[in-house]
Amino acid sequence: MLKPVLLLVSGNAFSSLILLVRNLLVARLISVEDYGIAATFAVSMAIVEMMSQLGLQQMIVQDKDGENPALQAGLQGFQALRGTISGVILFVIADPLARFLGIPEVIWAYQLMALVPVLNGFTHFDVFRLQRQMIYLPFMITIFVPALISVLLIWPLDRLYGDYRVMLYAVLAQGVMKLLTSHLAARQRYRMTLDRAIMMRGLGFGWPLLVNSLLLFLVLNGEKLVVGRELGMSQLALLAMGFTLTLTPTLVLARSVQSFFLPQLSAAQDEDERFNNIGAATVEANILNGLIQVAAVALIGPIFVQTVLGPKYEPMIPLLLWLAILHAVRVFKAGPAVVALARAKTDNAMWANLFRAASLAVSWYATIQGYGLIVVIWIATIAELLGFFVSLYLLKKRIGFPLRRVGATAALALGFLGVYFGHGWVVQMQQPPMIDPRWTGGAAVVLFILCLASMTALRGFVLRRRTRGKRRNG
Repeated sequence: MLKPVLLLVSGNAFSSLILLVRNLLVARLISVEDYGIAATFAVSMAIVEMMSQLGLQQMIVQDKDGENPALQAGLQGFQALRGTISGVILFVIADPLARFLGIPEVIWAYQLMALVPVLNGFTHFDVFRLQRQMIYLPFMITIFVPALISVLLIWPLDRLYGDYRVMLYAVLAQGVMKLLTSHLAARQRYRMTLDRAIMMRGLGFGWPLLVNSLLLFLVLNGEKLVVGRELGMSQLALLAMGFTLTLTPTLVLARSVQSFFLPQLSAAQDEDERFNNIGAATVEANILNGLIQVAAVALIGPIFVQTVLGPKYEPMIPLLLWLAILHAVRVFKAGPAVVALARAKTDNAMWANLFRAASLAVSWYATIQGYGLIVVIWIATIAELLGFFVSLYLLKKRIGFPLRRVGATAALALGFLGVYFGHGWVVQMQQPPMIDPRWTGGAAVVLFILCLASMTALRGFVLRRRTRGKRRNG
């Protein structure tokens, strides 16, 4: 087990670290307002993905016929059609989107970004199929190499342009390289067909993911649209960079956890006891991911911003702890979503994201009334917390998953976040503090340790896999 885990985590970590370096470099080199414009490129791409996300890559991993070349060809044809339509949509909405955000001068850039979904549409699915066999290197190549090329282009692009176009062309280069590497890393010849039966299966599997993609767009980009429109590009830049620093690390591990556990959960979906054991380990692994994120941001976040990004991003420092708590709760939901996906309950994540999407109206109203970024983040955190409770309820109700296996861990993790929320309130909102921050910090440490000790399912899973590995090697 250790080798594929290390490959997944290190591959995802290095590629995401490279993209993080890219974003930090661009933020350091160009103005804050230009970085805000650059951040809207990701929003424009997310709009298109939102309208066309069917989870076809997950389907080839989860489906029992995933090794069938005919299914792969059909899914690749469906993906090509989807990508082409997405590109046309992005080209059409470029004008109204730029005008909504108050930056009509970059309409041409959004239109050029329409090439990216078309490129993604012709990705070779073999790199996903191989994950069924616990072979992850081809997939890692398709995310690592394009990210590296994208970063290496930053310096020459900055010399040429020195503004938001640096990010634009870096993203385009990454899309081209992702397409090329997916074909070079594949082990089967690329074929695509437009098979109506396979497309209907894809729609049946993916329609809840399509709806969830709409909600996910609102979750990850809704506040950015609100802030960009109501508070301006500079405030959007602070929020976008805060998201980058606090969400990227959790997504790295969340993707690794899904890629590692989903094939095993899918293989055990007809064995309830084994499925529940692996499912509990999956939920606990995602909770651990969120806890580590909050602890890391609290310890090194401010120093990192001051050292790497410089004085122009210091106004972001008070936001970091609140964003870390927000994204910790968000990643907590990833565990139940993966377990549900293994049983083809693709709409569980959709219902869990509904609260965050609905909270955008409240956030928009708050900004109109003059409230700032911290209040927007608090509103989103409350919505994510409600979504986490719903995700656990659905896991029990629809799949019969025994929540007692993860109940203590979830409760302690939420207690840890609650204490850290209080710690942030004491340090930032009370001058002078009514409570010594050392007390709240100490309580958080104790709860962190207790939460780790309660993760018996994850610990047992690791020990069992290690024992089996030693037996095979012996």
